[in-house]
Amino acid sequence: MSNSTNKNTSGVTDLRSAIELLKTLPGEYVETDTEVDPHAELSGVYRYVGAGGTCQRPTRKNGPVMMFNKVKGFQDISVAIGLNGSRKRVSHFLNCAPEKLGHLLKDSVQNPIPPVLTKDNAVCQQVVHLASDANFDLRKLLPAPTNTEEDAGPYITMGLCYASDPETHESDITIHRLCVQSRDELSMWLTPGRHIDAFRMKAEAAGKPLPISISIGVDPAIEIAACFEPPTTPLGYDELSVAGALRGKAVEMVQCKTINERAIAHAEIVIEGELLPNVRLREDQNTNTGKAMPEFPGYTGEAKDALPVIKVKAVTHRYNPIWRTTVGPGEEHVNMAGIPTEASILDMVGRAMPGKLLNVFAHSAGGGKLLAVMQFKKFSPADEGRQRQAALLAFSAFPELKHVILVDEDVDIFDSDDVLWAMQTRYQGDVDTVTIPGVRCHPLDPSQIPAYSPSISQPGMSCKTLFDCTVPFHLKSHFERSKFKEIDVKRFLPDFE
Repeated sequence: MSNSTNKNTSGVTDLRSAIELLKTLPGEYVETDTEVDPHAELSGVYRYVGAGGTCQRPTRKNGPVMMFNKVKGFQDISVAIGLNGSRKRVSHFLNCAPEKLGHLLKDSVQNPIPPVLTKDNAVCQQVVHLASDANFDLRKLLPAPTNTEEDAGPYITMGLCYASDPETHESDITIHRLCVQSRDELSMWLTPGRHIDAFRMKAEAAGKPLPISISIGVDPAIEIAACFEPPTTPLGYDELSVAGALRGKAVEMVQCKTINERAIAHAEIVIEGELLPNVRLREDQNTNTGKAMPEFPGYTGEAKDALPVIKVKAVTHRYNPIWRTTVGPGEEHVNMAGIPTEASILDMVGRAMPGKLLNVFAHSAGGGKLLAVMQFKKFSPADEGRQRQAALLAFSAFPELKHVILVDEDVDIFDSDDVLWAMQTRYQGDVDTVTIPGVRCHPLDPSQIPAYSPSISQPGMSCKTLFDCTVPFHLKSHFERSKFKEIDVKRFLPDFE
């Protein structure tokens, strides 16, 4: 399918219309007027309600979005959490079957619609707070939560960071870990290889600050599109073009008030600032906990000793804005990071061997990054071995991928029981395991340290492993699943879904 003519039949154009859609869907939205403390309590509540993912149990995988209408210490602002916390919800936002979301995003990358600058008054600038004002204080303006009591400080976890290459002026949007450090400063952790970090280094080499906007509370399509990575979206590819394709309409941007950069016009809140050259600070300078915040693998990351600093120039927002936050290890990260991962793998393998890879699931257990289940169909004896080639391509397409499980076309990749069944009945460890030691992976995996394995020479390296749970082609007739009679269940249960 081509998304160049895609129509946004979901009716979602921003955060507020996404929430209105959820209110029409049973079990997808709850809200509370009970006052909540943003310090650890808010995330503690949602951990039970619907965080899912790699969060400590008990937690619900497919719980609803939750809106907190009263936040301790703040007036006229609410907090929404968990919007992308289930694949089913994302499918409603993008008007696509849950199992086809990776295919939809792949097609959207290939049919980009670039963002446009609007000249109209943008809702994100209805209220303006300048950092030059005497009473300006990020800590009093923004209800950035701490996810645990050990966090280095309040974190902006759903900030869409937008900056441009100081030489080519090409732009990029990404979500980064931002910690509120003072009345007008944020620390920024940039995973190595991210495009905005490349822009920052160019600006720093020239001794200049890098203008950056942080848009909070946007159309979920933008939150997901922003999580694409190279090589699918190379340096200079603006991921907002993917969101444009998903909606069939360009994302509207607005010129910032205090910096030479743009922000998302329909955002609830925008932070305007500059990444300062040659300035670093310790992430936990205000708490000395040694911890940063809970990350997608389910562990709390260590506080970094020297992080780049954003000097904030202004905060603009809608009337009665909605703050967006997420629980680091939750299912929301799985979908935002994982569905673009699926698209990247489908794209690269599809170009190399069309029609063989039927689908991909970036599994929740890996936070949408570390584990992929790939559904591969062998059509002839000549396809034997190509499934492993597909896995190698997946490792190339997404360097942060650690494990791949290969299964046949009759296995439901979104059902972990079915995937593990394939492993128990179609896998022999001595012949179906392929290891590739000493490869760079994701720095947040705590097992990637030299003390864990002699094959790891430095932190951030890993042993990539593929588990081939596909049936050898010449033995397929010995592995046919039991066949049940096809019937119409609705004859017996009219409301069955």
